[in-house]
Amino acid sequence: MSNLDGLDIDNIVKTIQSILPNKNEFVPLHEPYFHGNENKYVKECIDTGWVSSVGKYVNLFEQKLAEYTGVKCAVALVNGTSALHIALILAGVKPNEEVIVPALTFIATANAVTYCQAVPHFVDSELNTLGLDAKKLDAYLHDIAEVRNGECFNRQTNRRIAAIVPMHTFGHPVDLDAMTNLCEKYHFVLVEDAAESIGSFYKGKHTGNWGKVSAVSFNGNKTITTGGGGAVLTNDEEVGKLAKYLTTQAKIPHRWAFRHDMIGYNYRMPNINAALGCAQIEELPQLIEQKRSLAKKYQEILKNVKGITFFTEPDFAKSNYWLNAILIEERYEGQRDELLSDLNDNRIMARPVWDLMYMMPMFANCPRMECAVAESISKRLINLPSSAELIKIKR
Repeated sequence: MSNLDGLDIDNIVKTIQSILPNKNEFVPLHEPYFHGNENKYVKECIDTGWVSSVGKYVNLFEQKLAEYTGVKCAVALVNGTSALHIALILAGVKPNEEVIVPALTFIATANAVTYCQAVPHFVDSELNTLGLDAKKLDAYLHDIAEVRNGECFNRQTNRRIAAIVPMHTFGHPVDLDAMTNLCEKYHFVLVEDAAESIGSFYKGKHTGNWGKVSAVSFNGNKTITTGGGGAVLTNDEEVGKLAKYLTTQAKIPHRWAFRHDMIGYNYRMPNINAALGCAQIEELPQLIEQKRSLAKKYQEILKNVKGITFFTEPDFAKSNYWLNAILIEERYEGQRDELLSDLNDNRIMARPVWDLMYMMPMFANCPRMECAVAESISKRLINLPSSAELIKIKR
């Protein structure tokens, strides 16, 4: 319903409806796009019986992924959370150490830290990127952290701060130069959570190239999908070899013997999923073009709508616009749920951003900074339908 003293919700809904192709059908938030060689490659796996973690498509997908992103090594895994878990292990995170993560993120970022028996340390975001605010974090670390013998420690807890995990929210890259500078100043390791940013570029280079190791996701709702899947990216070939070894149960190669010399993980991507990924990555340039065109259309139609702003990529980035987002003006934030309700009642799937991590009971006692911006974003952001097929590009 319209509110003369607040958001004109009817107008917002109708404006969004105006660019959706099937106004009388339910419009999901993000659907997979299968118009390439998916059936052909997957059928080959079934016909030959090569459906598990050994097969030509695993290696081929890793090769294609490395070529597209520009990294030296890509290791295909079962999902993005396992990729982030392994990335943190490779970064040297140990039990009872702290890892800096955004309060505004999907829960997998914080969960992966706990898989290492480490402690997530939650920090604020900035409106420009929706990701970690490096400047604000620098001031905070100046007050609570100190470097001893080349390592960073939290003076309040006396725990080592081992790593920082900026997340590229909805595919929008954070300021990676600023993140790199923080790592050099405070002596912790950069691990990029690039789960949402396949096809996104920071200053002309694909995300995932700045951290010692990075993690991406190919879940069913991502820009490209392998059904379930993820990958570790790195420019350190030795780290890449170790990632592959650890995620294959740390099994020493032998014709028949089962010998292991480290704690390993059953995280390798099956061949049948990688086959799907090979077909998907062939379509990725077109998918990015379509998704960016959809974002541009949203920006155009919503620019004069009262009370909301369409979120656009920062100047230094070229985003995949994985999920499109609007921000409600602060004075109207109390009407967010009413707008969400009306959009969904009109068969337009829309959702709020994630609850902040320290709002979860298992993370309530973790260290954190004041997170005013993240709290504001969490009350005002709504994701809109973002599937590539919502807009067609003439060729």
